[in-house]
Amino acid sequence: MLEKLRERLQAHAPRRLALGGVPQAAVLLPIVAHPEPTLLFTRRAAHLATHSGQVAFPGGKREPHDSDLLATALRESAEEIDLPPGRVELIGRLSDVMSLHGIRVTPYVGVIPPGLPLTPDPAELDAIFEVPLTLFLDDRRHHTDVIPVNGRPHYVPSYHTAGEVIWGLSAMMLVELLAEGFERPVSLFQEPAHGRLCYYPERPLSHPNPLVLTS
Repeated sequence: MLEKLRERLQAHAPRRLALGGVPQAAVLLPIVAHPEPTLLFTRRAAHLATHSGQVAFPGGKREPHDSDLLATALRESAEEIDLPPGRVELIGRLSDVMSLHGIRVTPYVGVIPPGLPLTPDPAELDAIFEVPLTLFLDDRRHHTDVIPVNGRPHYVPSYHTAGEVIWGLSAMMLVELLAEGFERPVSLFQEPAHGRLCYYPERPLSHPNPLVLTS
């Protein structure tokens, strides 16, 4: 499974958002190489002023000393969950996405070995947890959030597992991972064939092209 994923992501041409002056961030999608692979997530600490309690991939804003955005993703992963950069096998990159706060986020996909002694930074995180890849490969979404952006609906899956909710920007990244890396028939721009739809009103956002995956 992971070898095929590596081949597909290396052949994938992720889209970049060329937006001058926009803050940059990067995240790592860590796939844990169990016999049945899992995806690793974090839960933001409850005491944080923003995004408290939300599920996310390890990552954060680019710092001036980061050589590139991959360095950002690896540094943040080391700081947040004590993941040694040398234990990450980079296998691909996904398309840039814009957060609701106008930050351009670049996702990287890496494979890590099972059994690493990972520890959440209590200043930022409440938990680290893993979810079997099969939950996403089988498209076992709880429902779909329909979010209009510039008049166009985005169909963003929401996954519920073991009391955790995976939605929003992280779920958008997962859609591309599933479509491009695993050739699953999912898309942000097509209504899913099954499940409940939850509609959101159009919201004023901090960037004219938020959440958009095209350049």
